Amino acid sequence: MNIKPLADRVLICPAPAEETVGGIIIPDTAKEKPLRGKVIAVGNGTKDEEMILKIDDEVLYGKYAGTELEFEGEKFLMMRQSDVLAVIK
Repeated sequence: MNIKPLADRVLICPAPAEETVGGIIIPDTAKEKPLRGKVIAVGNGTKDEEMILKIDDEVLYGKYAGTELEFEGEKFLMMRQSDVLAVIK
C-alpha cells in the first residue's frame, strides 16, 4: 500500500455492501453503507494516544465516520482511531 496515514488515523477497506436480500436485487442507490471493514494501514499514533489498531484488524465504525478516498480504482475510508467502535475477533 502506498498510503501511510499520519498520527492517529487508519485506512480502512470497507466490506462490500450486500447485493441481495431474500432474492431481491438491491440497486446501488438503495444499498446501506457498510459499517465494517478491514484495516489496511495505520499511523504511528500521537504522544497522547497510542495506536491500538493493527493492520488486518476487522473493525466496526460509525455510519458517518471517516472520509471516503479512491486510490488506484479502489474505495477506502480514512478515519481517526477514535471513530472506530470495535474490533471483531
